Amino acid sequence: MSEEQLAARRAEILEAARRAFARHGYEGATVKVLEAETGLSRGAIFHHFKDKDALFLALAEDDAAQMAETVAAHGLVQVMRDLQDKDAGWLGVQLEVRRRLRTDPGFARKWAEHQSAIADATTARLQRQRKAGVVRDDVPLPILVDFLRLALDGLVSGLASGMPTHHLPGVLDLVEDAVRRRTSVSEDRSKEQTR
Repeated sequence: MSEEQLAARRAEILEAARRAFARHGYEGATVKVLEAETGLSRGAIFHHFKDKDALFLALAEDDAAQMAETVAAHGLVQVMRDLQDKDAGWLGVQLEVRRRLRTDPGFARKWAEHQSAIADATTARLQRQRKAGVVRDDVPLPILVDFLRLALDGLVSGLASGMPTHHLPGVLDLVEDAVRRRTSVSEDRSKEQTR
């Protein structure tokens, strides 16, 4: 197989595994379930991934890398806005990541690097925004990062459990406003006068 074919096969396996993990959880996505979902033999699946744990970690790593990229360019609130377009498979993997962080110390050690990449990207963006006068300076950055992370985790959990999304844009506007710099009345007047 060519490199392109191998990459395409790997992507197919990842998408099928995402569905299997979302439907059955990590433990329930047995090798037989993965074979049925992918339409491939265990040999074909594990030619691309060392084992089921490596397959799950690859999914989670891809998601974390995409989130860190979005955070760096547009902020963590944009990641939250993008969740409206995510399917149940993506949300299911995110829930499994959170569950395994709590129950699997080995996974938690492997995952620490990815968690810090998203936190570092969020901190760096908030620092840039603070220097530009956009982000509030009356709250320490680690607290703002934790606030945004908790909002993201709550949103993932809510969406995965079927929370209606009709108020989501307003809720995310509120989250974004919570980290924005407050302007004083005199600054507001000054802006009005320059218009």
